[in-house]
Amino acid sequence: MISAYLPFSGADYNLKLIDELKKTNFIDKIFLLVQDENYVAPSDCEKIVVENLTSSKTINKILESANTKFVLLFTQDNHFELGQFAIERFYNVISSTNVAMVYSNFISIKENNVEKHPVNDYQFGSLRDDFDFGYLIMFNKDYVEKLEDDEEYLYAGFYNLRLQLSRKSDFIRIPEFLYTTIETDTRKSGVKQFDYVNPKNRDVQIEMEKACTFHLKKINAYLEPRFQFVEFSKEKFEYEASVIIPVKNRVNTIADAINSVLLQKTDFKFNCIVVDNYSTDGTTEKIKELTKKDDRLIHIIPERKDLGIGGCWNEAVHNKNCGRFAIQLDSDDIYANENTIQTVVNTFYIEKCAMVIGTYRMTNFKLEEIPPGIIDHKEWTADNGRNNALRINGLGAPRAFYTPILREIKIPNVSYGEDYAVGLMISRNYQIGRIWEPIYLCRRWEGNSDAALDIQKQNLYNEYKDRIRTIELLARIRKNQNGW
Repeated sequence: MISAYLPFSGADYNLKLIDELKKTNFIDKIFLLVQDENYVAPSDCEKIVVENLTSSKTINKILESANTKFVLLFTQDNHFELGQFAIERFYNVISSTNVAMVYSNFISIKENNVEKHPVNDYQFGSLRDDFDFGYLIMFNKDYVEKLEDDEEYLYAGFYNLRLQLSRKSDFIRIPEFLYTTIETDTRKSGVKQFDYVNPKNRDVQIEMEKACTFHLKKINAYLEPRFQFVEFSKEKFEYEASVIIPVKNRVNTIADAINSVLLQKTDFKFNCIVVDNYSTDGTTEKIKELTKKDDRLIHIIPERKDLGIGGCWNEAVHNKNCGRFAIQLDSDDIYANENTIQTVVNTFYIEKCAMVIGTYRMTNFKLEEIPPGIIDHKEWTADNGRNNALRINGLGAPRAFYTPILREIKIPNVSYGEDYAVGLMISRNYQIGRIWEPIYLCRRWEGNSDAALDIQKQNLYNEYKDRIRTIELLARIRKNQNGW
């Protein structure tokens, strides 16, 4: 049998959903999560007064009140229309497999458009707190009588619950569209992706980090703040630094990017390596024109034609002209001032690190600041940054690397998440340095590759990063098992 829990405001759509659930086989009792302690629940329902839906207190009240093996939880107060025998399908899957949780694809009504919304399969590395389960889950209470983490979370209660469930058994995604709901967040993907670095969400992120760190310790993937030493003088380089710009078809922006490099002031020798991945819009000609004016600009057209952004980086890093430190600049963006390269290199020597991550400012093409403004990734700390990196979706910009380490580990030949994968690999053994003032301008425009991704592309990118996390988790567990 099933105990069902739904956020309840008393709206007509709430009452309609209750009627649907009452007609469903296997439902033992319906609990209404309400904020008004004076609210009188409809017949055959029991109210539970909660302050919010995401707290540990709410999760504990659910666990304490459920007297059935399986719990059905609606995670938002919204219009729901259940598909044919949807709850029975959830029940049949979880009862026959005895896994920890099941969830499904769903249909979303967004701005009066009806769209199918597939979700990803959960895997070992699906640690990000915004993993998309949809809005209806069923979990197995046999695996969680109470929360193991006794921290009082206001925001991370559900996150803590699902991490604990994942330590006990598998999650199964039912690849069927079993319900319909209204999408309340209609922002474009390029806006949503910065929620975790928005200062307004800082309290949320602190809680999520605590819950994730607890989980990493439970699965033996947590790394103590001990790091391998980096010896910069071990190898000789003609150039102290190289700025690397992979580019394909950015004729309107590439000159700005290159010029922001060539205007840099340093007390060492540097160059700019542009890897031109077979542009067809005039970008190649623009780069050739600029090389005639400054011999520090090196234009590479790879022999291979199967390269993503990561592959282009490999071409530059393994080039004989690459400097001791390889510094990132996207072909859309520019450095904030003439001291960026010097600041990055100084940070390597001061912090004796293998990678440096800066702070950037979001702007339009007039260089006017746009929301969310400064992205400084304050969630990164010297003690716990490399553990928290397994939860978040990015590490910041500009990114810079000690070249011999990049040559050793290689960069995945993909065009999304390659920098994140490298950052995780490096942080497994080495310290990552941070620069907290904005030294980089990320210019947003409609042509940006991640400005407005459809759900299929979002799922593809998220699945890749989850897989990268899975690989890294397994590597860290093995590292801990084998000792330091």
